[in-house]
Amino acid sequence: QVQLVESGGGSVQTGDSLRLSCVTSGRPFSTYDVGWFRQHPGNERDFVAAITRSGGTTYYGDSVKGRFTISRDNAKSTVYLQMNSLKPDDTAVYYCAAQLGRRVLDDYISYDYWGQGTQVTVSS
Repeated sequence: QVQLVESGGGSVQTGDSLRLSCVTSGRPFSTYDVGWFRQHPGNERDFVAAITRSGGTTYYGDSVKGRFTISRDNAKSTVYLQMNSLKPDDTAVYYCAAQLGRRVLDDYISYDYWGQGTQVTVSS
């Protein structure tokens, strides 16, 4: 199993930045890909970003390209999501997730383990 714990959420103004952290444990960090998703009340989880287990490839949802950056620190078994130029539409609960297999990274169904989520609220 993989345990994931998110942190770093909060309430900010439009244009501000936040950095989310996802601390993982339970399996060697190099054995799974990690993704970030977000969820608005009543909606499915939307893909935000993902990074492969090697750290060599990153993927982003269209709405965050150019504003968000995903990275991983192998020494800390941690994945980060740097969020810049935040907008009210970015308001959501953000989840990180781990995938052991080799499935597509932009579909929440592909992921095996999830964190508990962290709230991000952006006001205008």
